[in-house]
Amino acid sequence: MPYKKAFNAQIKLCTYVKGGIGMTVDKERLIEEFIKLVSIDSPSLLEREMGDYLKDKLKGLGFVVTEDGAGSKLGGNCGNIYGFLEGKKELEPLLFCVHMDTVEPSRGKQAVVGDDGVIRSKADTVLGADDLAGVAAILEALSVIKEKELEHRPIEVLFTVAEEIYCKGAKVFDYSNIKSTEAYVLDLTGAVGAAAYQAPSILSLVIEVNGKASHAGFAPHKGIHAIQAAADAITKLKLGQIDENTTLNIGVIQGGLATNIIPELCAVGGEIRSYSHKTAMELSEEVKKQFERSAEAIGATVKFEVITNCQAYETPKDHPVVLRFKEVCDLLNLPFSLQQTFGGSDNNAMFEHGITGIVLACAMNQCHSCEEYTTVDELVRIAEVTKALMVSEVNAG
Repeated sequence: MPYKKAFNAQIKLCTYVKGGIGMTVDKERLIEEFIKLVSIDSPSLLEREMGDYLKDKLKGLGFVVTEDGAGSKLGGNCGNIYGFLEGKKELEPLLFCVHMDTVEPSRGKQAVVGDDGVIRSKADTVLGADDLAGVAAILEALSVIKEKELEHRPIEVLFTVAEEIYCKGAKVFDYSNIKSTEAYVLDLTGAVGAAAYQAPSILSLVIEVNGKASHAGFAPHKGIHAIQAAADAITKLKLGQIDENTTLNIGVIQGGLATNIIPELCAVGGEIRSYSHKTAMELSEEVKKQFERSAEAIGATVKFEVITNCQAYETPKDHPVVLRFKEVCDLLNLPFSLQQTFGGSDNNAMFEHGITGIVLACAMNQCHSCEEYTTVDELVRIAEVTKALMVSEVNAG
C-alpha cells in the first residue's frame, strides 16, 4: 500500500487542535439551519435564492467567495458557489463539496422534527436532505470553528448547481483555481461513517431510427417500419446485468403518429453503467452496431449518440483521503466502512480534474422520494465528522 506507510508516520506525529475533536456541535443551531435550508426552494437550475443565502453565510464565516457562470451556460439562474478560507500554512487545503439543488417535487417543502428525532417532509414533497444535510453539516462545522477560534487547515468549499441532472454544474466548473488535491463530497445515503470509494461511468444512449411512412392499409409494402427495426434491435440485446460491473437498460421508446400509418421515426433512450469506462464505451458500440444491423435489414437508417454523464473512478483504499476519514471515524467512535456506489456524484467530475475524493454518507435516507428523512442524531454526527476533517492536521503522504 503506497500511501499507508507515509500516513502512519504522520499520524504518530499528528495532534488535533485542543477541543477540536470531541467538542460537540451546537445541535439546536444545526437543526434550525437545516430547517431554514429546507424552506428555500432550489430545484435544479433554479438555485438562485439558495446561492445568495450561502454566499452571505460564507462571507460571514470569513470566506472569500465567488460565483461562476454555470447558470448562464446551463440555462439556469445561479452559478456554482466557491469559497476559500485561509488556514494553517503548513497544512494542505481540503475541498468540501455539496450540491444546492433538490429533485422534484420540492416546491414549498417544509421540515418537521418528530418526537422520535426523525425529520420528515410536512407535505407531499421531498425533504431535501439530499443534499441539504451536507450543506447544513458544512455550515455548522465552520460555525463551530469560527466560534471557538479553532485552528484549522485551509478550507475550500464548493456548492454546485444541477447535480441532480447528471452533475452538470460540477462538469462546467473551472478547477484551475482549486488548491486542494483531495476532496470530501457529502452526498451519500447510509449511516454516517460510510463512504463510497468507487462509482461508475454513466452513459446515456440517444437513438433515432428512421424509416419511411406509408398507409398501413393501402400501401404497407411502400413503408419502412422504424419501430420494427428498433424492436428487433432491442430484442437481440442482452439487457439488465451484463456482468458484475455493468448494466444496460433501454428505458424509453417513442414513435408513430397513428394506427394506420407505418411509423417513419422511432426514438429510443437507454443507459449504460459500468465501473469500467472502457467497458461502458465498448458496450455502447455493440448497441450501436445491433441497431444498425436491425435497421439495415429492412432499409432503415440509424442516428446514434452517446452522452457521457459521469466517468468512472476508483479511489485507492489506502489513500490519505480515505485514511484521514477513517481516523476521524475512530476518534468519534463511528463505524467506518467503505463501499461502492452505482450512482454518480460531483466526485466523478472532480476526479477527472486530478482531485482525489470519497463520497461521505451524510444523514440522508430514502432519497428522491416523498418518504425521504433524516435524523437529529445523524445530522449531528456528520457535522462532527466534517468539523474533525477540517481541523485534522494529517497531510497527504
